[in-house]
Amino acid sequence: MESMSRDWYVVYSKRNKETQAQFHLGMKGVESFFPRLLLPGAYSGKQRIVPLFPNYLFVRIDVAREAHHVTWTPGVSRFVTFSDIPVPLDEAVVRFLMEQAGKSGVIRARSQLKRGQEVEIAAGPFAGLLGIIENPPDAQGRVKVLLNLMNRQLTVKLGIECIRGDWGGFVPMLPSAPALL
Repeated sequence: MESMSRDWYVVYSKRNKETQAQFHLGMKGVESFFPRLLLPGAYSGKQRIVPLFPNYLFVRIDVAREAHHVTWTPGVSRFVTFSDIPVPLDEAVVRFLMEQAGKSGVIRARSQLKRGQEVEIAAGPFAGLLGIIENPPDAQGRVKVLLNLMNRQLTVKLGIECIRGDWGGFVPMLPSAPALL
């Protein structure tokens, strides 16, 4: 009896069907990983979970013997291929992401905003003004910004979505990620 060599492959899911695809893959005995990102909620105070790679998930299979299990799974659209051939993903990439995630596949995000960093207010009554980050985002995604308004210093608390700057928003809490795809 030959042993199977399983590699990780990238699968493209139907729109917003990653969880459904992962469920059905699991029912077929196919190992899958759907990494998601935990973001703080700016207005509701509730955290929200969003896909790290929307419409993509990883499956670990012997492609020659098990590809049909994936292809005919509800929620799955197709394999990500090059010249119509599914190409295995470096296992270190998936392992790295799994190590950052909890059991449910969720990675906690953090902001790259730093105290003392200059940013532009992008929305609201202070739109267009420059300010200095006084405190980085809290658990609700609110940032304290120091503004200089009419020769007075004013501290305002804004949602992170109202800030524009060279900071890239929220990113996964990853020390140093290998090249992903």
